[in-house]
Amino acid sequence: MYLHLGGDKAVDMRDIIALLDMDNTTITARGRKFLNEAGKRGEIYDVSDDLPRSYIITQSNGISRVYISSLTPQTLIKRALGKK
Repeated sequence: MYLHLGGDKAVDMRDIIALLDMDNTTITARGRKFLNEAGKRGEIYDVSDDLPRSYIITQSNGISRVYISSLTPQTLIKRALGKK
């Protein structure tokens, strides 16, 4: 099953490692460092149409990616669970 992250991007739910709130995790030095390092490695893909609210960490075939989404983590979880 696939999860639509916004824009025109969907990912296989089996590849999702973490779904994180942008506001809560970027206030820490560790969160900022993680995103900075992922950016340096070219692993960040911005699929947000607006203000970024979450980021989704995926890994498939040994390739890690971090998707920045304008959808809240709660919205993405509801989509994943098939709830409205």
